[in-house]
Amino acid sequence: MIERAEQFSPNSVEKDRAILEAVAERLRLRGCEVTTVSEVSLGSCAQGGQTPCAILSMARLQETLEWLKAQDARIINRPEGVENCRRSRLQAVMERIGVPTPPREGCDGYWLKRGDGAAQGKDDVVYCQDGEALQQAIRLMEQRGISDYTVSAHVRGDVVKFYGVSPDFFRYYYPTDDGQTKFGDEQRNGAAHHYAFDVAGMQREAERLAAAVGVEVYGGDCIVRSDGSYCFIDFNDWPSFSRCRQEAADAIAERLRD
Repeated sequence: MIERAEQFSPNSVEKDRAILEAVAERLRLRGCEVTTVSEVSLGSCAQGGQTPCAILSMARLQETLEWLKAQDARIINRPEGVENCRRSRLQAVMERIGVPTPPREGCDGYWLKRGDGAAQGKDDVVYCQDGEALQQAIRLMEQRGISDYTVSAHVRGDVVKFYGVSPDFFRYYYPTDDGQTKFGDEQRNGAAHHYAFDVAGMQREAERLAAAVGVEVYGGDCIVRSDGSYCFIDFNDWPSFSRCRQEAADAIAERLRD
């Protein structure tokens, strides 16, 4: 099992580690030999080590992904899928398969998001109140050496966070109900109204996106509008499952056995 480098777990290092530990516990109970290593020390651990028959990986470092591509083992999540979760690639996939996404233009501000990888800090996901603020934020991002980014209009509605393990496990929560947050961006939409929506439909869309991207363990965020329509604003490989960790660990361990 490969732990994610801390730079890719902003405000979530312990939560990310906890889901791997929960899965490892279940695998050991089934008689599996489980070794856990951080991806930052993977190189030294892999030298002359025993070839694993299966790898559960939360890794995001490019060198780790390249190493994984060379392994003859069952891997969850596949490195190619992790690469496809980088925001610019993800945006292209979502547009290609027709998953509902926010419009490019709107009257309630914009979101500028780093496109070359997952967010590593608050400055990688920025709300801009108008076009002028957006251009300023783009300049600041480019000054940081980031020229790959995405822009979408802000959408009013309930922020819904979902977690999934293909093909059947799917849970959703309202982050403003329990206050769990990485950067506090959910507060931009205010407290959830709990608008009614088609949960089964959202699950189908999430599974379709997971299949197109190429990941089996996933999470993300949607905005549910007052009329029940929704759009996907984020999708990522292997979240912390902090709201449903034990259930998710069962599903992941079962997925590996399947």
